[in-house]
Amino acid sequence: MKFFVLSGSHRAESQSLKVANYVQAALPQEVAGAEVFLYSLSGNPLPLWDEATGGAPDALWDPISRELQAADALVVVTPEWNGMVTPGVKNFLLNCTAGEIGHKPGLIVTVSAGRGGSYPVAELRMSGTKNNRLAWIPEHVIVQHVEGNLNAPDGAEGIAKEDATIRTRLRYALRVLGAYGAALRGVRASGAIDHQRFRSGM
Repeated sequence: MKFFVLSGSHRAESQSLKVANYVQAALPQEVAGAEVFLYSLSGNPLPLWDEATGGAPDALWDPISRELQAADALVVVTPEWNGMVTPGVKNFLLNCTAGEIGHKPGLIVTVSAGRGGSYPVAELRMSGTKNNRLAWIPEHVIVQHVEGNLNAPDGAEGIAKEDATIRTRLRYALRVLGAYGAALRGVRASGAIDHQRFRSGM
């Protein structure tokens, strides 16, 4: 099973990338045979989507598109900036098509320096998937106090209770995502989906 992990912070050496790297390492441990492709927006932003130009240039988007098409499931890691998802994450979702991520499960992982992180969950569940048909799973994970968590290797001595709780919950969510990834293959292969006739969501 193949997974696409997006690290949605534009900042260099971001905490979101740290979380995404943890996800990348954990997935093969939690889902048998998992292959993971990680794409980071840190210092690597896509041009702003524009309907007139059809999105990111082909030379830039085509390698990403191939990985998205090959993926069975997605993990989107985003920090909370002023109570919002980063512009880069929303821009990324604007570039995605139903042919790339339609009816594939997605796991939302948000990152906060403090006790925040819930607003981006609500924002992503509300918008960003109407036309690309990405299917967020019911589970999500909020990594709070991120600077103090997910730093030490699993099993290291002295891991705080909050850190251990985040790791346990994140690994559980990844296992659930893997189950959805296997299940939704059948939906995509069922013949019920018609993206030609119904190109846009309502």
